[in-house]
Amino acid sequence: MAGRPYFSRATFAFLKDLAANNDRSWFESNRERYEDHVKIPALRFIQDFGPVLDGISPHFVAGPRSLFRIHRDVRFSKDKSPYKTHTGIQFRHARARDVHAPGFYLHVEPGASFVALGMWHPVGPALRKVRERIVEHPEEWRAAVEAPAFTRTFERDGDRLTRPPRGFDAEHPLVEELKWKDHLGVRSVPQSFVTDPELPRKLGEMLAAGTPLMRFLCAAVDAEF
Repeated sequence: MAGRPYFSRATFAFLKDLAANNDRSWFESNRERYEDHVKIPALRFIQDFGPVLDGISPHFVAGPRSLFRIHRDVRFSKDKSPYKTHTGIQFRHARARDVHAPGFYLHVEPGASFVALGMWHPVGPALRKVRERIVEHPEEWRAAVEAPAFTRTFERDGDRLTRPPRGFDAEHPLVEELKWKDHLGVRSVPQSFVTDPELPRKLGEMLAAGTPLMRFLCAAVDAEF
């Protein structure tokens, strides 16, 4: 008998309604919907995903801080909408201070849910360490990003430089890899994936396909895997 799903059609209905009514008065009138169909299910999922995550690596954390706040930071944005219209869950490395370190991610949004892993917008020193390790261990890098399990499961994504990064050989065989500013594997998923009662297991199986990449990135920034 299947268990109770974490997220439901009500989750997506709330997020869709929030996108159409992104203001504080509407949100406060619908705060109970947010708590019942987004926040509480997300925290329950995070708790249940913890043992699965440990099976991938014991150095990543599943806890209340894995759930991003629903409030947007509008200080430097022209868009002053106060709320995010998606739910983001990131499982960061235990040594991470922010979202830019190696991590696993689940994004829940009507028509745009996805799973991701890797490093998003790493700070300059960390990105340089990754590039240096690619140069020093090219075969290990190729094995990570060309592994059949990885390429079947994820697509590479992120920002890239148009020219080789400063300080690196423009003729290096992996120069196109050195141009990446992000190191991500991303997989779009349907609503049925997110609402599946077996979400922890299925997400774990998907993320495990990126183990070689995550091990490489962690080694590059001196973090355990």
